[in-house]
Amino acid sequence: MRYPFAFSPARDLPDHEQKQAALSYLNEAWAEARHDGVDGDCLAQASLFAAFAELVGTYGEDAVATFVEGLAGRVRNGEFSIALAKQ
Repeated sequence: MRYPFAFSPARDLPDHEQKQAALSYLNEAWAEARHDGVDGDCLAQASLFAAFAELVGTYGEDAVATFVEGLAGRVRNGEFSIALAKQ
């Protein structure tokens, strides 16, 4: 199949644009799952498991453990609060 435009795979995008694309994909999947009746808490826990499994596979357990040590402070500082998130 030929497209009437130049197709650029996401891996060719700058890091911040890849993150925006990834967030869009996740938001769509999340909305579809919620529409199908999947509980938000179950989605969140499954998403965290999948994310940490990917990070451990990429960077290793020690690096991910170091990363998550700082999450409590970031949560308390409001970085993940919807009202304050700037994405």
